[in-house]
Amino acid sequence: MKKPAPLKILITTSSFAVAGNVHLTFLGERGFEIVLNPYGRKITPDELVPLLDDSVVGMIAGVESLSRAALERAKGLKVISRCGIGLESVDLEAALERGIRVVNTPDAPTAAVAELTIGLILAALRRIAEADRGIRAGHWQGLSGRLLGACTVGLIGYGRIGRAVGGLARAFGATTIACDPWVEANHLSPADLPCPLVDLATVLRQADVVSLHIPGGPDNDHLIDAARLGLMKKDAVLVNTARGDLIDEGALFLALQGKQLAAAALDVFSEEPYTGPLITLPNVVLTSHLGSRARETRDRMENEAARNLVRELQATTLPTD
Repeated sequence: MKKPAPLKILITTSSFAVAGNVHLTFLGERGFEIVLNPYGRKITPDELVPLLDDSVVGMIAGVESLSRAALERAKGLKVISRCGIGLESVDLEAALERGIRVVNTPDAPTAAVAELTIGLILAALRRIAEADRGIRAGHWQGLSGRLLGACTVGLIGYGRIGRAVGGLARAFGATTIACDPWVEANHLSPADLPCPLVDLATVLRQADVVSLHIPGGPDNDHLIDAARLGLMKKDAVLVNTARGDLIDEGALFLALQGKQLAAAALDVFSEEPYTGPLITLPNVVLTSHLGSRARETRDRMENEAARNLVRELQATTLPTD
């Protein structure tokens, strides 16, 4: 009698560690065949579909699009375990209709993303990357910057990461304000928050540093467009460690080029790897989607994602031991 093919776990997040990874061992010991992202980057919808064959029962996902069309093709898929926070890349309605369980790791990335955000803020305010590039090019310049402790930091989104960034910024002496229409939905009382909640326009007009910490997706696509960039102070800094589609990158380029904005610091982009015109500007700090890429954080995220996957597969009565 022909032995049935092993059930597969597809891991599409390109940052999932491979060499000596105990979390892959944990999955393999439960009889699953592990299929890794073969591209080493964010996978495209066209690349994803062939990997989701009928023997794939579970998926550890990154931020790639999991559309209705992709989920309808994934006949055997039972669980999507996001290695990260946001779920906006998953068509949750389609998943629910098909009985696909969707889980995430909401707490694990908080400290890493918050620390990187503060690092980017400091790099932009003190012109650290600009000075580094100057020295490497043979130019010694005394570049003047600004103190974080003298700034008002405006947080667009006040969930786990936004609150962590606010706490770190206040430790430097900064004043913080926030905009978040979902605060009460997240069981937070505005009266108990350590900084005032204001509307989006007020954040943009009053903040010296504007930092984005909200989900992407159609509702927030190009939230920061030319009009909203025009509300910001000319000496302000815009920071994005959330999702690339939050910012109209073309409008940002023109604002920075035209000195309508002092600087920007970006860890995420609408298309990655990013090769657009922002790389030509001296007043932009660019990093390659490093938000959760701290060793301790990645280990915790991968551990939680793997165990969440097995737990949810057990709930579907699939054998996982």
